[in-house]
Amino acid sequence: MIDTIGAARDQLGECPVWDGRTSSLFHADVEGRTLHRYDPATSVLEKRTAPGRPGSFALTEDPDVLLVAVEHTLQLMQWSTGSFVPWVDLEAPDLPNRLNDGRCDRHGSFWVGSMNEEGSDPTGMLHRVSQDGSATVLVTDVRISNGIAFSPDGSRMYFADSPRRTVWTFDVDDGIADPTSRTIFTDFTDLPGFPDGACVDADGCYWTACVHGSAIARLTPDGRVDTIIEVPVSTPTMPAFGGADLSTIYVTSIGEGAFSGRRRRTDLDGALIAIESSFVGLAEPRFPVGTGHSEAKAPAASP
Repeated sequence: MIDTIGAARDQLGECPVWDGRTSSLFHADVEGRTLHRYDPATSVLEKRTAPGRPGSFALTEDPDVLLVAVEHTLQLMQWSTGSFVPWVDLEAPDLPNRLNDGRCDRHGSFWVGSMNEEGSDPTGMLHRVSQDGSATVLVTDVRISNGIAFSPDGSRMYFADSPRRTVWTFDVDDGIADPTSRTIFTDFTDLPGFPDGACVDADGCYWTACVHGSAIARLTPDGRVDTIIEVPVSTPTMPAFGGADLSTIYVTSIGEGAFSGRRRRTDLDGALIAIESSFVGLAEPRFPVGTGHSEAKAPAASP
């Protein structure tokens, strides 16, 4: 069964994240410059305005604070007040990049990639940000960073470059990804659309949104496609497991107004949808930072 959440439509819905502490789902509307929180028990959908485009975010150990990637910076957002405090500048503001897909790993670091908004030049990067605000760059030569996810034991990281229609894996040891271990996990030759946002379920299988393909796909750890679920939106952007038993798959999508005046292709484009499934997800890791980390950091080194 597939349901839509509310009547509103996002311009560019992204980054659904289930918060088990509050039994609610957060997600972002990148081009709408808003963050949303949905309570399934009450059907209440709240929103907060961001000071720029929120490409992704992570839950933190403080239940009232999110770590949000806004344009080229990381900022700490307090949900109760709607306030944002700049924390780390990751990329120079004069680059044609903005921060895009991101996720906290199982070792307490936040991984976030960027994308070139002005053309096809691969100026994007993949950053790893530690609790103290220090940052390193693992991958360069990226067009659109996407698909960041981690295996249940944290030993494998997934990363996609959407226009290249490829998902790679990296070996992770104690939270450090080995750049020499980069291996192609799958390409989209036999899948619809392009790889977008992703998550991993309790079986260690990788779920990816097939943007422009009206589907989400499940791949086993060896890269075999074993499930494809068609969805009633033309451009799904990211799946996430939520609900009391983590068996509901929430999916964000692209509506109108994004990408040079794109128009809806279906009435549900831009909707947040919920799919009841027989699969079970994983609890989302939390970044170990809270309101006490309010001092902005110097820009991280560029490659």
